[in-house]
Amino acid sequence: MAARQIRYSIVIPVLNEEAVLPVLLRRINLLLDSFDGPAEVIFVDDGSTDCSPIVLQALAKDDPRYRYIGLSRNFGHQIAITAGMDVAQGEAVIVMDADLQDPPEVVAEMVAKWKGGNDVVYARRVSRDGESRFKRATARLFYDLLGRMSHVPIPANVGDFRLIDRKVIDALRQMPEQDRFVRGMIAWLGFTQTEVTFRRPKRVAGETKYPLWNMIRLAMHAALGFSDAPLRLAIWCGIAVSGFALVYGAYVVVLWLGDNSHLVAGWASTIVIVSFLCGVNMLMTGILGLYVGRIHAEVKRRPLYVVAKKLGFEREAEKSAHPNVRAVGE
Repeated sequence: MAARQIRYSIVIPVLNEEAVLPVLLRRINLLLDSFDGPAEVIFVDDGSTDCSPIVLQALAKDDPRYRYIGLSRNFGHQIAITAGMDVAQGEAVIVMDADLQDPPEVVAEMVAKWKGGNDVVYARRVSRDGESRFKRATARLFYDLLGRMSHVPIPANVGDFRLIDRKVIDALRQMPEQDRFVRGMIAWLGFTQTEVTFRRPKRVAGETKYPLWNMIRLAMHAALGFSDAPLRLAIWCGIAVSGFALVYGAYVVVLWLGDNSHLVAGWASTIVIVSFLCGVNMLMTGILGLYVGRIHAEVKRRPLYVVAKKLGFEREAEKSAHPNVRAVGE
């Protein structure tokens, strides 16, 4: 199958999903049969330690529609998505998770809107079944704060489940930043974007790969990558603290010039003020440090990921080099 003949590419990052793979593959096969043109499925193994690589490698060897990319270690969900999009050959690229919380059946509606002239069709969650109140509340808080902080309008309640046109993929590949927030990067690109809505089901099997700490890290990447609000917060906090110190200093001077009997010789107030100022200083330094750290990661120019194994790709595709990737042994 020539690369130019592939109409649809499905990119699925995988991390220890052996429990859900049998159901996933059945539903993906039904999706492939429904397409009006040739399609490929690219599984990106992001450092799995279970039997997922064995199953996916065998599938890539037996079925020409399936491809397998095995990363040399766990690089993270956003990097795994990038690795799949880098090699996707289709005119339309569909990104979805392997846990079936992104139902393959929604893709048909995405394709219809893509054929209607939209360059990006993202899936908005109208409900989140099987998630705790805390998870739903923190998700709402994340999207609300991100919407207020970012200068780029990023849709709320939208993950990475979407269909992306080839020209958007080509533009996205020109953005090589290390700390990636893919949905924000796609929003930044513009183009014609629209949505489909769906009810997000609970996990079929296995465990979530986005616990609280990973969600916090993703939120930090989003905030630092698409907003200068933390820096502006540092400035305003500095102004507020300086103003407070000035007012308090004036108050002390007035007491000293008047009846200074009210000035109690003690250390409590001094300790409180010094501790407060030190805490604010550490907060501001930490915010600046996060931005400096991101700059440090960018200037090193390391590849985004390292591929340990590829199966199911044509020789021509394997010969092509991409600046984001370095294969083991090169």
